[in-house]
Amino acid sequence: MNREIPPVSIVTPCYNGEKYLSRYFESILNQTYPNLEVVFINDGSTDRTEETVNQYRSRLAEKGITLIYQYQPNAGQAAALNRGLKLFTGEYLTWPDADDEMTPDSIEKKVRYLESHPEISMVRSNGVFRKPSGETRRISEHESSEPKDLFEDLLYVKTYGCDGCYMIRSKLFFECYPDRDIFESRTGQNWQVLLPAASRTLCGYIDEDLYIVNEHDDSHSRSKRTPLQEWTYWKGFIEILLHAVEVSDCDREKYRKEIRRIEAEQHYYYAITTNDPKLISSSFKTMKKYRKPAVREYLLFCKKMADAAFRRNKNYEE
Repeated sequence: MNREIPPVSIVTPCYNGEKYLSRYFESILNQTYPNLEVVFINDGSTDRTEETVNQYRSRLAEKGITLIYQYQPNAGQAAALNRGLKLFTGEYLTWPDADDEMTPDSIEKKVRYLESHPEISMVRSNGVFRKPSGETRRISEHESSEPKDLFEDLLYVKTYGCDGCYMIRSKLFFECYPDRDIFESRTGQNWQVLLPAASRTLCGYIDEDLYIVNEHDDSHSRSKRTPLQEWTYWKGFIEILLHAVEVSDCDREKYRKEIRRIEAEQHYYYAITTNDPKLISSSFKTMKKYRKPAVREYLLFCKKMADAAFRRNKNYEE
């Protein structure tokens, strides 16, 4: 790697991504930034992922792009990312998904921003969601061009965490994780990096669509969930947030309570879907410990309790 130009590491975990890898690697080959390192972790794929990676070795080498490839038994995206984070050597870090794409100027513009703003260690761009039909929509329409403290927005999921939109200084990552060891969860892998990083720096913003999130039906993270699956997901995400707060530069006790509030709210929303009066009642009481319910939530609770009482009385009369 050319050390005169700050090296950028692209760390990507992948499980059974064969049919998407060509556009992923082509987007790397098309980058206008000249000093790149790709750390690609094959998370136990059973398709032709490894063969596809090998097909691009020579083309990457011809462009001076370093490729670090490793295979591991399937352990989940976070575990695969964790392995890659122990291997990268660049001054800047980005971690796009294997089924998505970066525009040709994506890395160059993010590096240029960070180089011209030495007081900031994190930047993100906008991007687009692209359907199989080719139809696109912007990831966000409501971002300020000014550097922003993203910590609470990320914690409360008020903003987007599309991994390939972000770039951070490696120094910032090492401040968060000196041992390069993020919390491993099957639920996801982005907030483990984003939340601790955002607690230590403002995040710059580039109002350009520099990342393409390809939507497809077989994507685990983008598929529709049943209420039970949604609650199971939230339990896993709550665990991620709790671990991320422990390595964040923040009032940890305050935000632990905030995370437990989020957990209580999500459990109440799940309980409502079950029509189980005991579960609804207990979850509502738990939620009340953390905040006063909104009028709509209170009326919904009353309606569910009334419906349950009506069913019990009807069954008794019969």
